[in-house]
Amino acid sequence: MAKEKKSFVLRIEKEILDAVEKWASDEFRSTNGQLEWIIVNALKREKRYKKEVEKKES
Repeated sequence: MAKEKKSFVLRIEKEILDAVEKWASDEFRSTNGQLEWIIVNALKREKRYKKEVEKKES
């Protein structure tokens, strides 16, 4: 089953976006993918996000 993704507008300072774009390029990710990665890691670090336990195949 595909995960549902939502779109939204983000207003961000040019310098911050430039830094994220450079970081994304360095890690071979899209800017969107990099922002999602940053947000997920911050949420996990603060214990505000728990990813569903993946079912292991027998």
